[in-house]
Amino acid sequence: MANNRDQPERPRHEPEIIPPGNDWPDRDASWPPPYGHGQRRSSHRIYVGRIGPLGFALLMLIVALFGGIFLLVLIGAALIWLPLLLLFAVIGAIAGLIRRL
Repeated sequence: MANNRDQPERPRHEPEIIPPGNDWPDRDASWPPPYGHGQRRSSHRIYVGRIGPLGFALLMLIVALFGGIFLLVLIGAALIWLPLLLLFAVIGAIAGLIRRL
């Protein structure tokens, strides 16, 4: 434990820095598995564009659709469980009346 609580704990070991191009010592080894026939590892670019008004409207429509489906599922679950709970309450009330007799 550190003597001074204000100072952060020093790392126990230094991280290993592997220079670019030397990420796998033996490229002909069976591990890592090949990515495809003759395909080598490479970097890929991901382009992210701004969403327009039509895309935003479609996104909100999808969110509203999923929200409506979720609400219908909740209402359906309530419509199934409420009569069952009412039935259990009636059975409990009848059992309580029978025990008093």
